[in-house]
Amino acid sequence: MMRRALLPETEPYRTHMLPVSSLHSVYVEECGNPEGKPVLIVHGGPGGGSNPSMRRYHDPAVYRIILFDQRGCGRSTPHAELRENTTWDLVADMECIRSHLGIERWQVFGGSWGSTLSLTYAETHPERVAELVLRGIFMIRRFEIDWFYSKGASFVFPDRFEAYQAHIPEAERGDMIAAYYRRLTDPDPAVQLAAAKLWSGWEGSALSLLPNPAREKAFTEDHYAIAFARIECHYFQNRGFFETDDHLLRHAGRLAGIPGVIVHGRYDMCTPVINAWHLKQAWPEADLRIVEDAGHAMSEPGIVDELVTATERFAAR
Repeated sequence: MMRRALLPETEPYRTHMLPVSSLHSVYVEECGNPEGKPVLIVHGGPGGGSNPSMRRYHDPAVYRIILFDQRGCGRSTPHAELRENTTWDLVADMECIRSHLGIERWQVFGGSWGSTLSLTYAETHPERVAELVLRGIFMIRRFEIDWFYSKGASFVFPDRFEAYQAHIPEAERGDMIAAYYRRLTDPDPAVQLAAAKLWSGWEGSALSLLPNPAREKAFTEDHYAIAFARIECHYFQNRGFFETDDHLLRHAGRLAGIPGVIVHGRYDMCTPVINAWHLKQAWPEADLRIVEDAGHAMSEPGIVDELVTATERFAAR
C-alpha cells in the first residue's frame, strides 16, 4: 500500500504577535481554511520553534491550521529568554491563543516535547480538545532525560555523543543536565553559544533512522541553537515544572473520552518507544501506531504516513 506523503505547501493567511505577558509575545499563524476544523500544531524542543513543513500534515481545504512559536523561540520575543518560561506559562498561552482566535474546541497535534505540552494542555483543559494526534511521546520523566543526555542513546551513537560529552569535564559528568545548564546560563555569551551548539548538534544527529546532514547543520546554526539548547536545558533542569516525575501518567484519566492517535518510531533513539507504550496503558482508548522503519523525526516517511492518515480520519469529526 502506498504511503501518504506530506500535503501541498500552504502559506499563512493571517499572522499575529500576541502579547502573553509584560515580557513575552508569541508568534501565531493561521493557514488553510478560515472556516475549517481548527487544529493547533505544537512544536517540539522545547525551544525548537515551528517551521513551514508543519503546515503540511492537514488538508488545508478542510482544516484551519494554527501554528505558534512557544516563548523564547522561533519568531516569538524575546529570543532565548528563560524568565517567565514554564510548562504552565505555555499552557496558559495556548488558552490565550484559543480565546483570541474565537475557537471553542480544537484538535491538538504535537510531537516530542510537543506531545508533552499537548498532553499537559489536554489534561488541564480536556473540554477544549476535540482530538489528540501525538508523535514521539516524551513525558519528561527522569529516566527519559537520562537515556538521551547521559547514558542510553550514547551506546548506539558513541561517535556522535563524543563531542557533546567531551565538552564537560569528567568530574561533572554525573549530571550532564546540570553541567550544561551552568554553561548555557553563563554570563558570557560565548560560553553559552559553545555549549548550545554541542547540545543542539548532538540532538540533531540522532533524530532519524538514517542521517540527515542538512538537518544536523541547521541544528547548529547560532540563532537556532542558542534558543533550542537554553530553553530545552532550562525545562529539563526544572523537571518540566511538574511536581512529580509521573505527572502526565498520573493524570491520564483526564484524557478519557478524547479520541487520540499515538505515532512512534520503533527505533526512536531520542524518546524510546516504551514511552508510547506506557501512555497507551494509561489511555487505552488511544490508537497506538508503531512505525517499524522510523526513528524520532516527524519527516520520516512512515511517520508522515501515520500522521496524515490520522488527520484524514479526524477531518470529518
